[in-house]
Amino acid sequence: MASAGLAGWRVVDPAGETVAPIERFLRDFAARGSSSGSVRSYAYALLRWWRWLRHVEVAWDQATPMELREFVIWLGQARKPQADSRTVTAATAGKINLITGKRHLGDGYEPRTVRHSNAVLRTFYEYWNELGEGPLVNPVTLQRPGRGNAHHNPLLPYRGDNRLRYNPKVAKRRPRAIPDERWDQLFAGLRSDRDRAIAAIAVSNGCRAGELLGLRGVDVDWGDQLVRVVRKGSRAEQWLPASEEAFVWLRLYLAQLDAAPPGPNEPLWWTLRRRRGTSGLRRRPLTYDALRAVFRRLNALLGTNYSMHDLRHTAALRMSRDDGLTTRDVQTVLGHAQLTTIADVYLVEDDAAVLGRVHRHLCERREAAARPAPPVAAGYDAADLSVLFGQDPQ
Repeated sequence: MASAGLAGWRVVDPAGETVAPIERFLRDFAARGSSSGSVRSYAYALLRWWRWLRHVEVAWDQATPMELREFVIWLGQARKPQADSRTVTAATAGKINLITGKRHLGDGYEPRTVRHSNAVLRTFYEYWNELGEGPLVNPVTLQRPGRGNAHHNPLLPYRGDNRLRYNPKVAKRRPRAIPDERWDQLFAGLRSDRDRAIAAIAVSNGCRAGELLGLRGVDVDWGDQLVRVVRKGSRAEQWLPASEEAFVWLRLYLAQLDAAPPGPNEPLWWTLRRRRGTSGLRRRPLTYDALRAVFRRLNALLGTNYSMHDLRHTAALRMSRDDGLTTRDVQTVLGHAQLTTIADVYLVEDDAAVLGRVHRHLCERREAAARPAPPVAAGYDAADLSVLFGQDPQ
């Protein structure tokens, strides 16, 4: 649950009391400069672990790798708790969308969630081992302890020396670019100039949803058509370019605000919400959940399952396939720390292009098989026979 303390989030037991080991760890984690979203993610991972330990009746400081193994097995079979049961999405959960080719979110824990949970628990127990108050052996063990990648060459792939033992395998993600014709349909389905401005900026420079929602009035440079975002990992400020179309929609959105435009230090994106106990609408900053609601309405209209992150993938693939931009340019705009991330994720062959070339190969073989074999006769020139039978001498 959310709290007003340093960490911003805390985990409570069934009696409503704060779980002290998690509270101390989260305070330390937040003091290291972690964002509120990261603290929230770690808190939920530890909450799942604490519930599991309570179920198997094992104290947190007596957990062993065997408890972690059973926990990982349970996560692979369990269903995620939901406040409300699925209604509209019950028929599509875990299935492939025929339009986008993406899989809808299922009711279980994804392998990436399990891997993240293991990483959180490893960090949690390392913190307590340093203090000398946790178990003697970290229950989250390594598959093959090694030297890591302290002197890693950034042009070479990383080795899996420090892979966690019970991490499930994850299929390599493919970039999810939205085709141009689908992008036109998506953009036409947006209902407000605010949403059009957000989508146009995101597809221009590939900034993340959280970075985009953090824009203030002072973070817009109208003259050079730049926006300043705070990067997700490093928290560094960075100016990014945006298209002329994006600034046109941004101007239209600001001109339609009922109240005065946002001040220099006020949020740039606003929405109207009805406050409990009142009858009127009040202007409030746009949140991530409200932006997700925009895409839920859009997906219901188009029959798709797009998300804001698909706009980032679209921008990344468009830039990576432009001969005028280098890989370093794409890395800088996207804000990736490793150059290998760009090469591994975005500099891959497009499936549609590969399929097109294979289809052309098959058509050429079929056409070659349909052509009659050149006649062969002793004493005659092959070129003369080609002219006689109306064939190309070449």
